[in-house]
Amino acid sequence: MLCDFSPASPFAVKRPSAKYRILLVEDWAPWRRCIRSMLRAHTDLQVIAEASDGLEGIQKVQELQPDLILLDIGLPHLNGIDTAKRIQQVAPHAKVIFVTQNTDAEVVRAALNNGAKGYVLKVDTASELLPAIEAALRDQKFVSRRLQGPEL
Repeated sequence: MLCDFSPASPFAVKRPSAKYRILLVEDWAPWRRCIRSMLRAHTDLQVIAEASDGLEGIQKVQELQPDLILLDIGLPHLNGIDTAKRIQQVAPHAKVIFVTQNTDAEVVRAALNNGAKGYVLKVDTASELLPAIEAALRDQKFVSRRLQGPEL
């Protein structure tokens, strides 16, 4: 089951007595609940809000200034790539990680070339989301193992 996450997953990035504030931008509510549930096990990660489309996501980023945005590619009203571009304008400090089903190499390149720190396939979320978050918070890039190759 995709939503079966282990709370024992490693998460080594620490910020003394602070939490990383996360915004989830995903149009499918059950998946948002899964991600929220997974992150709840990590006291240094706090989901502060959710959005179900790109425009709402940009508005919440502007209002809340999260540290990290977990963003889908296939969103209503404004796709994830265009949403990420606008997020960079309103919150340049925020780290963006795409969590998506899209495996197209050109889409992956576009996402990473537009400032995203990570690209995680939804099927690999259980094993790769936390390492992607850790990498992003260290200002490093992370791409799902299934997608790594010379075309990226």
